[in-house]
Amino acid sequence: MTYETLLWDVDDHGVATLTLHRPDQLNAFSVTMAGELEQVFRTDALADDVRAVVVTGSGRAFCAGMDLSADGNVFGLDESVRPDPAEFRAAYDQAPYDAGVRDTGGKVTLAIHALPKPVLAAINGPAVGIGATMTLAMDLRLASTRARIGFVFGRLGIVPEAASSYFLPRIVGIQQALEWVYSAEILTADQALAGRLLRSVHEPDELVPAAQELARSFVDGRSAVALGLAKQLLHRGAAAADPLEAHLNDSLAMYWTSIGDGKEGVAAFREKREPRFTGRASELPPVF
Repeated sequence: MTYETLLWDVDDHGVATLTLHRPDQLNAFSVTMAGELEQVFRTDALADDVRAVVVTGSGRAFCAGMDLSADGNVFGLDESVRPDPAEFRAAYDQAPYDAGVRDTGGKVTLAIHALPKPVLAAINGPAVGIGATMTLAMDLRLASTRARIGFVFGRLGIVPEAASSYFLPRIVGIQQALEWVYSAEILTADQALAGRLLRSVHEPDELVPAAQELARSFVDGRSAVALGLAKQLLHRGAAAADPLEAHLNDSLAMYWTSIGDGKEGVAAFREKREPRFTGRASELPPVF
């Protein structure tokens, strides 16, 4: 698939590198980019030859936030609609709400979150606004020493979006999340690392190779089914009201993997050889 705002490449290990590609605009997020990102994570990334995804940016930026040069409502929203909360929740995925009211960044992060595969952000430069919040739905965030990250919504008179009110407190805690949103300050990579937003900081030339190598270490010799279910179990378990819910989910996941790739994994362990898993992330067993 050819995209206007993105580059997509898959290596021999099944690690895809997705590059935000509007370098002359510092990879600013547009309505076109939003649609293309959602399509990538709901189609291309679901292909069985893709085992993990690394997301980075072209040029010196990761993503400079929403492209504020667009005509009309820069967020692509329909200003003639007056959504009632109850009506919106009942029909959010239908006209006129789906295209006219729903946050485009949130559509992207929901697609990322739903992908049953590891997704890593390689934040190579400035990442502000949606450039920061889109990474929150990814599983790990690595950054260059040149990265600058900002939840700058208060400076624009808008609110954090892209489901970041769900993701950010779960990653860094509610106190840190509130401080960063209230202050709207630009964080250095070291500050973001100290606040536990980042997994690690790297020299610029080493960032993407480090993210790709980490992704390969996650998928080489691993069951795609086990990885996909583990990602879903951890996210759902973290939000469960009672451990019984986690236990019930774990039980079904253990049952199905034990009669699937688990048989090959046990056999390989006993025979002291590398496993040859055949399960597909596109065919996860019914657990939830």
